Amino acid sequence: MATLAAFSSFFFFFLVTFASADTGKVGINYGRVANNLPSPEKVVELLKSQGIGRVKTYDTDSAVLAALANSDISVVVAFPNEELSKAAADQSFTDNWVQANISKYYPATKIEAVAVGNEVFADPKNTTPFLVPAMKNVYNSLVKYKLDSNVKVSSPIALGALQNSYPPSSGSFKSDLIEPALKPMLEFLRKTSSYLMVNAYPFFAYSANADKISLDYALFRDNPGQVDSGNGLKYSNLFDAQLDAVFAAMSAISYNDVKVVVTETGWPSMGDENEAGAGAANAAAYNGNLVRRVLSGSGTPLRPKDPLNVYLFALFNENQKQGPTSERNYGLFYPNEQTVYDSPFVSTSGNSSSTPAANKSKTQVPVSGGGGGDVSPSAAGQTWCVANANAGEKKLQAAIDYACGEGGADCRPIQEGATCYDPNTLEAHASYAFNSYYQKQVRKAGSCDFGGAAYVVTQAPKYGKCQFPTGY
Repeated sequence: MATLAAFSSFFFFFLVTFASADTGKVGINYGRVANNLPSPEKVVELLKSQGIGRVKTYDTDSAVLAALANSDISVVVAFPNEELSKAAADQSFTDNWVQANISKYYPATKIEAVAVGNEVFADPKNTTPFLVPAMKNVYNSLVKYKLDSNVKVSSPIALGALQNSYPPSSGSFKSDLIEPALKPMLEFLRKTSSYLMVNAYPFFAYSANADKISLDYALFRDNPGQVDSGNGLKYSNLFDAQLDAVFAAMSAISYNDVKVVVTETGWPSMGDENEAGAGAANAAAYNGNLVRRVLSGSGTPLRPKDPLNVYLFALFNENQKQGPTSERNYGLFYPNEQTVYDSPFVSTSGNSSSTPAANKSKTQVPVSGGGGGDVSPSAAGQTWCVANANAGEKKLQAAIDYACGEGGADCRPIQEGATCYDPNTLEAHASYAFNSYYQKQVRKAGSCDFGGAAYVVTQAPKYGKCQFPTGY
């Protein structure tokens, strides 16, 4: 099996850029606790080359914000924990901060939110009392500069804010946080039409309970699932269960209408001996399967109609972070911009830096259900393009019309009476048309997307007796 790079340009170009409004959105955290990172200008080039359109930073560094200008990349910036007391006490302080760090760069730099503090409830310096007043003052300053309709204000919380998380239906917040902090914060988010930022790491739960939690359950792989004894809902992965514990906790204090964005989640490619599950293969599986999960468009069992929005952690390995080995090894890229670990993505040329690349894991890229398609083993390095049944009939039909028309795909075999007419389903016909276009485009990056209506597989699709071409 070929050695391959985890997040190739094709992976992000295909999975992130072409996420439609009907699916969730994927971004990435750009941490800079390192002394060997490329310049902000180089980072922006990397983000654009990978098709990454959303980024979250941990400060308001002027060089970073200037480099992001006119890039069309949406940015979440951070207000530091150390300044919360000043912001809470002095409106003029936040006025000056917003003027210097937001209005100076907006709208050339697409700042969409301010994360006021980070995991403040876990801050050993006890900055919790200042959090909500600081958030309100930052918001008032945005109002003053007429930025409040475009820039949201929120604050990331860790799952440590929960008193109970299992089963998900019993999710509850720590009692000492509810009245002084959580209720006022959620009320503020509701009134300003903002959202709660949550940092969720299934890795931590798995690593601490590897004897009780299935690794497949933590990595979104096939598993029997778990049924919540409280509400009867079935969970197929730990990520959904963690989020629903947060939703249950919010509902318990009457804030189930506030939206949630996962501002950090990831899996380390390396760890210490006592960090069960840390490793390159697991990191590749978690991140790859998570992105597919998000772009499926479905929500959690408790909030099935709310698409998931997540920011992967993180863009780079950060060599100056303190703590266990895992802390320095969450990156998808090394500072030299090469991908960190091998993964289930393989380029057709066998070169990990070339495109297109395709997912090689059967569990990560099944042919979407609904059309009765199955797959058969492929030749090494071969890829095909199939329809995403979750895209919906309207999008699939529009994509077929393009592929068979302007796109130049050979759609004669799916005409009535022809060899690939049966099964006569939209998904089967779309898959044939999309694959014909993809092969005629020599499987180049971006040629299997159709606005999120298609994706690449490495097992030959089979609908009825129809054989899909592998080249022209």
